[in-house]
Amino acid sequence: MSDFLKQFGEDLKNNVPGFMAVAVTEIKSGISYFSLSAVKGFDPELASAFNLEVVKAKLNAISALGINEKIDDILISLKNQIHIIDVSENAEYFVYLAVDSTKANLGMTKALLNKYKEDIKSKI
Repeated sequence: MSDFLKQFGEDLKNNVPGFMAVAVTEIKSGISYFSLSAVKGFDPELASAFNLEVVKAKLNAISALGINEKIDDILISLKNQIHIIDVSENAEYFVYLAVDSTKANLGMTKALLNKYKEDIKSKI
């Protein structure tokens, strides 16, 4: 599994302007399948562990409200960063991507994430 995830991470790192970090995490167990950071001291596995709680809280809210919907993504905008939590269609894992908002374009970032995510969708 690691070779295609390494390629996924490298594709994001090399092609997403402002790339900071990425992690792919299983929702049920919280295990991180893969992580990569271009910023010293930025731990995407730690960030994913906290963002897992965000995903679980939203899934619980959807269930409690009886909404027949699935999470596509969760966007967190900080002053100088954008964090995207992209949940898989089957809600088994999520991709956490952090970018520098002074260098990134949100539309392009999401489009590139979707493009490269297609490569891993059938393998996880």
